[in-house]
Amino acid sequence: MIDTKKAKTRFLSLAFRGALVDYPIKDKTNAALEAVHKTQKQYIPVSDDEHLIAAPSYWNWSRLGYLTNNHGQTVPSTDFCYIDVGTLDNVHHRLASKENHVSAKDAPSRARKIVQMGDVLYSTVRPYLHNICIVDREFSKMPIASTAFCVMETIKPVLSNKYLFYWLLSAEFDKYSNGDSSKGALYPAIGEKDLLRGVIPIPSIVEQEQIVAKIEQAFSLLDTIDALQAQYADNLTVLKGKLIDAAIRGKLTEQLPEDGTAEDLFHRIQEEKQELIKQGIIRSEKPLPVISADEIPFEIPANWKWVRLGEYCQKVTDQVASGSFATLRENVRSLKTPDYAIMVKTADFSNGFTKNLTYTDQHGYEFLKNSNLFGGELILSNVGSVGKVFIVPKLQQKMTLAPNAVMVRMVEEAGKEYLYYFLLSAQGYRELEAISTGVAVKKFNKTELKKILIPLPPLEEQKRIVQMIVELMPIFEK
Repeated sequence: MIDTKKAKTRFLSLAFRGALVDYPIKDKTNAALEAVHKTQKQYIPVSDDEHLIAAPSYWNWSRLGYLTNNHGQTVPSTDFCYIDVGTLDNVHHRLASKENHVSAKDAPSRARKIVQMGDVLYSTVRPYLHNICIVDREFSKMPIASTAFCVMETIKPVLSNKYLFYWLLSAEFDKYSNGDSSKGALYPAIGEKDLLRGVIPIPSIVEQEQIVAKIEQAFSLLDTIDALQAQYADNLTVLKGKLIDAAIRGKLTEQLPEDGTAEDLFHRIQEEKQELIKQGIIRSEKPLPVISADEIPFEIPANWKWVRLGEYCQKVTDQVASGSFATLRENVRSLKTPDYAIMVKTADFSNGFTKNLTYTDQHGYEFLKNSNLFGGELILSNVGSVGKVFIVPKLQQKMTLAPNAVMVRMVEEAGKEYLYYFLLSAQGYRELEAISTGVAVKKFNKTELKKILIPLPPLEEQKRIVQMIVELMPIFEK
């Protein structure tokens, strides 16, 4: 995958180093620029140590304030079109397509700056967010911008508005507008006077236009690549989903008589669970509801069986199983420095258990004995990002379950990977969605998780299904 954002940043650096255009006239003389500089009352030349980039030696340097003007400010007396930072698309760097009409009596105190077609707008608040655009259209009412913007009308004989726009987007100018730590880390901003003191490399206006044309040609191609990559990623996700969905319906594997039936597997698991209960390893639980015909979402092969997750697994638990939230807080310390045991969160899987780990002490680990992990268990996120599922790795350190997750331990370990892929399937997601409650934050509990339906194949076919998925996934990605 091409990182198009990085590619654009790199391309702008090349542009302002003069690497895009081999301009035949390499004459440092720029009469139009010199004329503009002569009009400045207190003209301060740009020194070599102020240069932000290694531009060609025949280019000149100037300051934004010398090469741009503004149209002043006004207090709205009639209805107007308000351009605020929030109405600007800082991904594509353009104004929102819909006009933001505001009446004079409701005008915000910041609605003051007059703008015109062709102006460059630069937000001086949080400049790293790149709220930058060119005013590229007329408005049905007078456009007025927020004082959060610096409005720049370029002096045409010396500076193209598009050339200025791309310079403001460059990483080199970013270092200038964001680099002063005295501006503050929580609410960084650059004053308009400081911004306009900022420097810019100036080739001739003709070379500027050629550079802009090259930039836009490249950016158009990168935008196309970006769109195709997004489409590819979406299509790949859909394709993977269809592969798993076909697998859990018995459409990827042949049903073989020598595999036996899922009914046989189911009875064997129930016998093994009864033995574990006798040994005191697991507790006896209330029977789960009988599966009714109207609950079954699709047909499965004749030798498969619909079961509930709690019937198929040895144990389903979470931290609350060890006590109420109040007793958990009293007995389980949550620590950010390494200690007796890792409290495994679903977020730990994204970084490979290398950073931001949470720990508890020996007392907490022993208090959470029902949710201790030894590697190989399935854990599911059950708050917020419902539907994330992982297999716990075997680590050297003791582990226990963090809140906001549910652990599933198997009777038949060989069936763990099949259950993992089922939970990743569209049907698995629908089952989890059906038991989730809440609007802003979705969540489900272990009791409801035990009730979800699983299409169960014989064990040997489960193994073949997993092997088929594992073999086909890399092919799809290629």
